Amino acid sequence: MLPTYSKFQLALRNGQDREEIWVAYQGVIYDVSESRLWRNGKHYEHWAGQDLTPELEDAPHTDQVFKRFTAVGRLK
Repeated sequence: MLPTYSKFQLALRNGQDREEIWVAYQGVIYDVSESRLWRNGKHYEHWAGQDLTPELEDAPHTDQVFKRFTAVGRLK
């Protein structure tokens, strides 16, 4: 079972405050730290440390992209 994190805890993993770079999608938090596309916590117009669920409909890819990343927690 995955640990739960608050939005505040997720926000701390934005690529600026700590080494971890996390994003949430549909209640699951993913570690995107190893992705070259998320360097410095930014991926195009998206910022790490937040829930990207509402933003995915404008993305050029599907939610299948999250299968590449490790789920590290659930968003409270």
